[in-house]
Amino acid sequence: MTGGHVSGAGSTRRPRRAMAGLSLLLALACLASLLLGAGDVGPMRALHALLGQGDPEAQFVLASLRLPRTVVGLVVGVALGVAGSLLQAVTRNPLAEPGLLGVSAGAAFAVAVALVLGATATTLRVGVAQLGAMAGCLCVLGVARVSGAGHDPVRLVLAGAALTGLLLSLTSLLLLFDQRAADEIRFWVVGSLAGRRLDHLQAILPSLLLAGVIVLAVARPLAALALGERIASGLGHHPGVIRLLVIVAVALLVGAATATAGPIAFVGLVVPFAARALAGPDIRRTLWLCLPLGPLMVVTADIVSRLLVAPSELPLGVLTALCGAPVLVAVVRARRMPTL
Repeated sequence: MTGGHVSGAGSTRRPRRAMAGLSLLLALACLASLLLGAGDVGPMRALHALLGQGDPEAQFVLASLRLPRTVVGLVVGVALGVAGSLLQAVTRNPLAEPGLLGVSAGAAFAVAVALVLGATATTLRVGVAQLGAMAGCLCVLGVARVSGAGHDPVRLVLAGAALTGLLLSLTSLLLLFDQRAADEIRFWVVGSLAGRRLDHLQAILPSLLLAGVIVLAVARPLAALALGERIASGLGHHPGVIRLLVIVAVALLVGAATATAGPIAFVGLVVPFAARALAGPDIRRTLWLCLPLGPLMVVTADIVSRLLVAPSELPLGVLTALCGAPVLVAVVRARRMPTL
């Protein structure tokens, strides 16, 4: 009894220590995001502006450029990290990720169509992106279910890759028909935080709040569903309803993130993977750790994207792909695919 109690206490303290450490790293990353950039405003000028003593140029860069993109990076990181964790839990597949399963591509294609049709309102783009994300999610999960690939991680990713390739090809075709929207459409293909403003978050705030409520409602049922459908049903949960709510939450989160920053791949793969390594397979602990891990990955990648080829910037999606590709290869090459 004593040994079990000590073991249980240790398993509880470990996620708490991880949360504290990740929160500290995230705070340092946010500070670095404010101080570092590709322009003429260096760390010392930015620090003086942060303390209210900087010159007008440094204050403008800090308040109008770096602060908004940092806040947007925090929100996008949380949305994609939580969405990836939910997808992996509901499919019981460690390779399920919005960018790999066509969810992000569906959202981006929907936004591209809206841009070609002349949509300018940010709120409209968010709604369209969420519908596209839901359609992409339902499509690839439906194909996987029909083909029997639902429990085969590699086959599910192949189905998602096929859908992603198709949607990206259709998005590229739109570039040929409307040169006016071509530059904006290219933004949705690569993903970036550059030029993002705080008012972009106003349009996605209701969606994020609704998604948060859904996540709180399905966290415990998802933990029961991981034990099997019979056990979950015996505990009073409805697996079909749980899956539907998860798909809605994923569509809200991915659609909001894509409408704000474009499709950013691999965040939903790397973040849950790291969270499970730190907290174990319990979806409730994994979701909590995704809150600092997601923003930490996005904000850090954004900092590197600014500095790597300064004074130019790399697309954020390129950096996250470079981080996520080795994780994808490692999971696929593992002798035993981790069970969720």
